[in-house]
Formats: sequence, C-alpha cells, structure tokens
Amino acid sequence: MCSLTCTNIQILEEHVDLHLEEHSFLEGGNIRDLELAQRLQTEEDERQRSEEEKREREEFKKLQRQYGLDNSGGFKQQFLRNMEREVDRGRMQPFEYHKRKADMMESLASGIDDGKTKTSGVIEALCKYYQNETKDVRHVWLSAGVDHFHSSLGDRGWGCGYRNFQMLLSSLLQNSFYNDCLRGTTLIPSIPKIQSMIEDAWREGFDPHGASHFNNRLHGSKAWIGACEIYSLLTSLRIKCRIIDFHKPTGPMGTHPRLFEWILHYYSTDNEGGAKVVCTSKPPIYLQHQGHSRTVVGIEEKKNKSLCLLLFDPGCSSQEMQKLLKQNSDGTGLKLLRKFVGSLKEKQYQIVAVDGVLSLEEKAVSISENSLCL
Repeated sequence: MCSLTCTNIQILEEHVDLHLEEHSFLEGGNIRDLELAQRLQTEEDERQRSEEEKREREEFKKLQRQYGLDNSGGFKQQFLRNMEREVDRGRMQPFEYHKRKADMMESLASGIDDGKTKTSGVIEALCKYYQNETKDVRHVWLSAGVDHFHSSLGDRGWGCGYRNFQMLLSSLLQNSFYNDCLRGTTLIPSIPKIQSMIEDAWREGFDPHGASHFNNRLHGSKAWIGACEIYSLLTSLRIKCRIIDFHKPTGPMGTHPRLFEWILHYYSTDNEGGAKVVCTSKPPIYLQHQGHSRTVVGIEEKKNKSLCLLLFDPGCSSQEMQKLLKQNSDGTGLKLLRKFVGSLKEKQYQIVAVDGVLSLEEKAVSISENSLCL
C-alpha cells in the first residue's frame, strides 16, 4: 500500500485501515462525481432539446404566417382590419369605410372581382409607343390584350399569385379561341372565388401532393399560391398549359439567359415576319420565383441583340400603371415593366405557359396522371 515500515503490528494495522478508509472514500467520491456529471449532462441535453423544439415551433409558426396558413383569416378579414386602421389613422372617413365594406361584401357574394385595382389598355398603348420608338429597339413582341390587376387592402403581402391569374384570365377572356372552356367564367373572379376554384380542381384529382400541402383548403386563408396551383386551375378549366422549370442560372453572375431565350421563342414562333412591332395572339406568361410572381406580357430585342422582358407586377399600383396610358415619347414609364437579363437573378424560376385547349378526354388523362409539382 505504501513504503512505510512499521515495527509494531498494532501501528501497522491502524495504518492499513487508514489506507482502506481513504480508498473507500475516494472510490465513493468518484461515483458521486460521475453521477453528478451524468445528471448535469442529462439536464443540458434536455435544455438543448427543449430550446430546439421551441425554435422549431417558432419557425413553423413563422412559416405559417408567411404563407398565410396561420388561421388568421383571409381576404375579408384582412380587408376589414386594414380599413379599420385607415379610419383610426384618419386616412379614411367612416362613411367611406362603410361604403367600401358594402362593395367588398357584394363582390364576395357574387364571386366577381370589383375591378377597382384593374388598369386596361396598357398593351394597346405599348403597341402605339413602339410604332414610334426609334432609339434602340429592333423588334418587340407583345401579348394579346391583358388587364393589369394590383394588390388591394385585402390581399397585400400574399395575393400576387391570384392577381397574376386574373391578368392571365383577362387575356384569355378576350380571345374567342378559349370561349368554350371559359363558358362558365365570363367575368374575372374575386380572390376568394379563385381559392374555391383551386379547391374544386383538387377535388377533381389535380395535384394531390400540392393539395395536401395546404390541407386541401385555401378559402378563408391568406395562403400563397404558385405555379402548381395556377397549372391545376387552368387545366381544370380545360386550358392546355405547361410548367417549365429554370432550376439554376445559365449565365454569368447568377443570370438566366435561357429563360429569356425561351420566352423569345414563345412569342416569335409563328410571328417571325420583318415587322418591328408584333402584337401577337399569345396569352401572357405566369412567371414565378421564390416569394413573388409576375406576368410576362412581351419581350424586346434590342439592336445589340440583347433581350428585355416586359412584366406586369401586381405590386405596381394602378396610379403607376395609368402613366403608361399617357406614354411620353422618351419611354421613361417603361422602367416599370422592363427587366433585362441582369435584373432577374433569383436562384430558380418557373413559368406557366398556355398552349391551347384540352378536350374532355385530354383533361381526364391529365387528372389520371395526377399532375405533380415538386
């Protein structure tokens, strides 16, 4: 046990007993230290797990709020809340509040958009402008007539997908080629009505994967929609369309030149004459990226062969859009619409392009294929 030499047996026994007591104390201390360390580690693990679960819950709630799935109401509730704020801040008189509330309730009851965010005639104004523009545009292709719709008090912050559908539908309704498929949709539907129409498409069997993401329910929510929901809705109306993914940049600095080339081909096919300004019969294109969507209504080809998209943005007010109806000869108002290759640098883009009509049989095939968008 040690190097001590004892001359007395009693002293030796006492000394050995001390060693044994010391060993027992140290061993017991080690056990207690180990138990304490294990308990502290368990408590730390539980604390970290609790914090992680709390972070996940908060992140989930944040995503629910962001995508309008937090059960905080839909278009009607947001419209009323925002109008009440306007009254509280002195920006709206009570009589105007009650009038606008009555108008909104009438629109919801009929399922028809009230048209208060609509601007018509922009495509026609652009056609006239380009006829006289002589600076740097070599060719321009424009969609068939499209009305612009912007967000309102009821859908600000989440309604861009619905507003872009209204723009696309406004063009289809002006084209007799689509009369048969749109026989039951002769006027522009309100946003809550569009939500119900998408739910109807899901019930028919379109995009079950996407439907499950929304728990098969849009009406009464502020849920964002994207290219998949637009595709499902159009196909349910027997409008032939397709989704094209541009899932990664194809040019320097994170740009997407192939997206621009695809859109040029879409508009210029069957419209390749020598005319500088081509007002095509092509419907506009739904353009989606993370967090926002817009409507492509045309494309410019500059004299240096560079391309520039013309976009209707639901975030642009009718006051701004109406400036285009009084187009100055210098074309400064076109800054609202023009997007060059270097302006579109999101990681991914999706487009929904209309390509004719479906027969009843073709629609049935589309349902059986369970169109998915991942």
